[in-house]
Amino acid sequence: MKIGIILQSNKPEHIWNAFRFAITALEAKHRAVIFLMNEGAELDTIADTKEFDISKKIAEYKKLKGTIFACRTCLEIRGKKEIGVCPISTMDDLLKIVEESDKILMFG
Repeated sequence: MKIGIILQSNKPEHIWNAFRFAITALEAKHRAVIFLMNEGAELDTIADTKEFDISKKIAEYKKLKGTIFACRTCLEIRGKKEIGVCPISTMDDLLKIVEESDKILMFG
């Protein structure tokens, strides 16, 4: 199954749970892709907390060959031209993710 995940929050707990779910999906031999939009495009600026080891989850997800994309417009609104954790994307890319996915989940 291909699972599309839209992460639109900068809250550490939301981010952490989105990546935990995506990792679980990949370990179960599903395909997972995460699209960062709205506040989710701030992912590379969100620090780990005592409870939520976000950087570890991102690394684990990438090690399992999980894919991440970030909305260009959402980044530009925040005065950013790039994000360190993934390539920049567009709504066309998000549409393709939705069209190709069997299920779509939204976090945030």
